Amino acid sequence: MATITKDMGIMEIIEKWPQTAQVLMQQGMGCIGCAAAHFETIEDGAVAHGMDVDALMAALNAAVEQ
Repeated sequence: MATITKDMGIMEIIEKWPQTAQVLMQQGMGCIGCAAAHFETIEDGAVAHGMDVDALMAALNAAVEQ
């Protein structure tokens, strides 16, 4: 079962699992410095950046499961 879900807030996951910031940056989301990160969900941000949401979710969950 996934720890992180696509409806979670970007800053919510970064605050709870700091290692996710690196995953987001590697995937092309510079979320830490973005004002939208305070109110967007992971899915919102991924869609806005034209990303594969499922692939991003897999990478984020892999990072927190290590």
